[in-house]
Amino acid sequence: MLLFKPEHVEPILAGTKTQTRRIWKRKHANVGAVHLAKTKMLSKEYFAKLEILDVYQEDLLDISDEDAKAEGYLSRDEYLVAFCRINKLGLGDLDNLMAWVVRFRCK
Repeated sequence: MLLFKPEHVEPILAGTKTQTRRIWKRKHANVGAVHLAKTKMLSKEYFAKLEILDVYQEDLLDISDEDAKAEGYLSRDEYLVAFCRINKLGLGDLDNLMAWVVRFRCK
């Protein structure tokens, strides 16, 4: 299962959000696995089944504009502001922050 904010449901279903970055201590997704996409942790309802295409780590600040668009945002800066809001971080908290990048597609 992968949790998403309600604002991400439409872009995922439209195929414009095909990546997510997560602050995990260890990898929680494997290539080829299928995860249910939900907006609530304990809900049985899901809005999509996502096939994992790639999983790797990178410094969050290394995100490109192209990857920010795959995250569903118009630019790197817009993505970083949203990431901070979602994860309750300040922009100063992003230095040397490693994130897991999960590339996926709807099944």
